[in-house]
Amino acid sequence: QKEDIEVTLLPAGHCPGSVMFLFEGENGTVLYTGDFRLAKGEAARMELLHSGTRVKDIQSVYLDTTFCDPKFYHIPSREECLNGILELVRSWTSLTRYHVVWLNCKAAYGYEYLFINLSEELGIKVHVNKLDMFRNMPEILYHVTTDRHTQIHACRHPRDDEYFRGNRLPCGMTCQNGTPLHIISIKPSTMWFGERIK
Repeated sequence: QKEDIEVTLLPAGHCPGSVMFLFEGENGTVLYTGDFRLAKGEAARMELLHSGTRVKDIQSVYLDTTFCDPKFYHIPSREECLNGILELVRSWTSLTRYHVVWLNCKAAYGYEYLFINLSEELGIKVHVNKLDMFRNMPEILYHVTTDRHTQIHACRHPRDDEYFRGNRLPCGMTCQNGTPLHIISIKPSTMWFGERIK
């Protein structure tokens, strides 16, 4: 038997390029997704989920996601997380220019929203190891830098945690102008949050 199926890719909001698949055929409509992050009301603005003024009738939703587990019943909104991180980073970096924040990001992509918002709100660029991974995302290039002399770092090293214990950043920075740095670490991770929710 043959059946024509229309496949539509919808943004999953997880990391750049992440998608959900909407399959539509004679036997119904199915939405398949891995990890996704959509703000309230965001799905309502996705025109491809609608037919005229109605939401498409989706018979099945397949969630192949890390967070389909009771311990992740409550995940704070992206806005709540950003506001909490902004408040912490602002209060720390305003103490002196030697007060530095290390964003301990475990994945290569997916933190662009955080980098852009911290940079815009605080006027501080985020140090990363290399810019080439962001070349196809020009909107972030203004907010990141390879200059280590900044107060917000998202630089990485294969043994990040070990480096941090020595009160130095993964890029090797320990002081500026001979003055030791005061470093705090923030781990923006849903997995980490879920494991510690109690």
